[in-house]
Amino acid sequence: MSETFPIQKTDAEWRALLDPDQYAVLRGHGTERPGTCALNYEKRNGSYACAGCGNALFATATKFESGTGWPSFGAPIAGSVGLTVDRSHGMVRTEVHCSQCGGHLGHVFPDGPPPTGERYCMNGVAMTFTPQGGEN
Repeated sequence: MSETFPIQKTDAEWRALLDPDQYAVLRGHGTERPGTCALNYEKRNGSYACAGCGNALFATATKFESGTGWPSFGAPIAGSVGLTVDRSHGMVRTEVHCSQCGGHLGHVFPDGPPPTGERYCMNGVAMTFTPQGGEN
């Protein structure tokens, strides 16, 4: 990715900040195994943020059960994510990344529920969850 983001860190700084799974997804464009992240099963009201920089990404109101094994949302918070074309793995998909640090979050697909018809399929390890009211 050649785009420049407001939050810049060296590779060593990212490795020190993130655990190995977070680093593999956010910085290495990896994918966690489906059904392995607790955020997929999170039902409380709250918000989801980038695990790399804390940028607010999604509100609970847009989360839905997609049956894919990854947390899915109908829409991000305005301005929180960027999109790029991903031609890896022999297919063309739309990658979703954090607008502040460029961390890879997942992909967006045109098979979500109304009103957007979109499914932002996110890697749970790439995000943190804060319950409404801020208590964990």
